[in-house]
Amino acid sequence: MRTLRVNLGDRSYPIHIGTGLIARAGELMGQSGIAGKVGIVTNPVVAGLYLGAVEESLRRAGFQVTTVLIPNGEEHKNLDSLASIYDRLIAARFERGSSLVALGGGVVGDLAGFAAATFLRGIPYVQIPTTLLAQVDSSVGGKTGINHPRGKNLIGAFYQPKVVIIDLDALRSLPVREFGAGLAEVIKYGIIKDPELFSFLEGNLERLVRLEPEDLERVVAESCAIKAAVVEEDEYEQDYRAVLNFGHTIGHALEAATRYEALLHGEAVAVGMVQAAILSRGEGLCDEETVARIRRLVEKAGLPGELPVGVGLARLVEGLSLDKKSTGGKIKFVLCRGIGEVEFGWLTAQQIIARLGA
Repeated sequence: MRTLRVNLGDRSYPIHIGTGLIARAGELMGQSGIAGKVGIVTNPVVAGLYLGAVEESLRRAGFQVTTVLIPNGEEHKNLDSLASIYDRLIAARFERGSSLVALGGGVVGDLAGFAAATFLRGIPYVQIPTTLLAQVDSSVGGKTGINHPRGKNLIGAFYQPKVVIIDLDALRSLPVREFGAGLAEVIKYGIIKDPELFSFLEGNLERLVRLEPEDLERVVAESCAIKAAVVEEDEYEQDYRAVLNFGHTIGHALEAATRYEALLHGEAVAVGMVQAAILSRGEGLCDEETVARIRRLVEKAGLPGELPVGVGLARLVEGLSLDKKSTGGKIKFVLCRGIGEVEFGWLTAQQIIARLGA
């Protein structure tokens, strides 16, 4: 087991990365000072794979366990699902000393985290991510929230977990498409911060897809370390943390424009990254070879890079206009200068669409 740490003063927490960690969840949570009642938030798909093992581990460690099932899918990251979590916790008489466990991917993690941030004005929670995307991105950093029909993650809070438990064995049950969606976030880290990671992905993507343990642990750990360093510098996204949104401005708008049904989050981000690179080239910030390398790696990962045919332009503009990074009608857009180097630019939604030729 490899352990990293997110250093945020009294909100600091460990990230444990290894194999067989789901069976050690109770032990690792106890080491982080969690005790008493625990609510496991998960969906039916993940429950069928891992819920029994987590419940057994928690009960063995002395926890009183309640399970909350929410529907699977991004379209269910909404107020209805959030209310169902509250209802279950109230029925089980949870108190401020009780805690939640997010067992699943990004949807489960965001929902459970926001429920923890707001129930009784805040109770502890733990992330046990079971998708690559959640392991390298959404489980770390304390962003929680739900979607609104008009925009992604418009309702939420910054609320850090007490511990993140990443079991690499969980990736072996992940569908190929879901694993590819997670690779989009790994590619992002290479573009914004780590040219060596990007080059490693160019040469070793096939080994990652085969789930070679050593390469997988390296990529997950390096991604988490980059995310932790950015969060430590700017926990509440006042400025620098927005670099993590490379590809996300267009990606989130695409998700909203297609009602969260056509694309997985990572697929939308992949499109957003390629399009952001094209836009950056048009702004004179990066060269054609940078765009080509990003496009090739995205395609090699089996991910889309082009705006979907038939996406409603009006809805895309609306999604961009409602971006959380908007100020005075302009969006703080992450632009690429080269592999490993980005900068911010302020653009309107209409300017983004026009410069992409959409």
